[in-house]
Amino acid sequence: MSIASGSRGRQLTRRLVQLYAGLALYGISSALLVRAGLGLEPWGVLHQGLAERTGLTIGVVSIIVGAAVLLLWIPIRQRPGLGTVSNVFVIGLAMDGTLALLPDGHGLPVRIPLLVLGIVLNGVATGLYIAARFGPGPRDGLMTGLHRLTGRSIRLTRTLIEIAVVTTGFLLGGSVGVGTVLYALSIGPLAQLFLRLFAVPGPEAAAAPERESAPRPDTAAPARKATPGPEAVDTPVAAESPEGAILRR
Repeated sequence: MSIASGSRGRQLTRRLVQLYAGLALYGISSALLVRAGLGLEPWGVLHQGLAERTGLTIGVVSIIVGAAVLLLWIPIRQRPGLGTVSNVFVIGLAMDGTLALLPDGHGLPVRIPLLVLGIVLNGVATGLYIAARFGPGPRDGLMTGLHRLTGRSIRLTRTLIEIAVVTTGFLLGGSVGVGTVLYALSIGPLAQLFLRLFAVPGPEAAAAPERESAPRPDTAAPARKATPGPEAVDTPVAAESPEGAILRR
């Protein structure tokens, strides 16, 4: 097995671990926001409102909504990836599992730390699964697909979708509060920070060590190229791909 093949294998393993760790952590962080009771993220407001009206668990509602949104990808010609399909199920299951184990927070001294921890972990989770590059989640893909079809900015498309989602969820009984505002203000910077930390080098960067290992006959002490850092690695992700568009506000 060549060095490049081994590097690709290790890279794939790392990406899969990041994907599922990120999705599970996303569900856990969403459950923390529910237990904090100070306001949920936009889609969480909708999920909670639907759960209140249907009697289903919020995790099951998240799965159903994710599957329904995924169906909307058909007319806008979005292509799902492994991360897209996994997103539908893993987050909801992790959320329900965490809620079953975690008691309600009582009093602000408990609820405020739960809120802050939930938002920070959500940023970590977002960075993990986006950096894995297995495709955006159903809700994010809806946003980027509408952006592509309408020509409207990511900022406007995201804002309009989230206003509609929050309003509908609130009318159904979902929790809107200071946590919703704090989440909206902080999740973009947090996700971008952790995207840089968890960036996985692309195929070209992974093959670089093999190319550099070949001796250069005209130089006694060849200088090695600098290994791309997270800032360089994640630039294509942040700027060009559907996953990167998620972070542009």
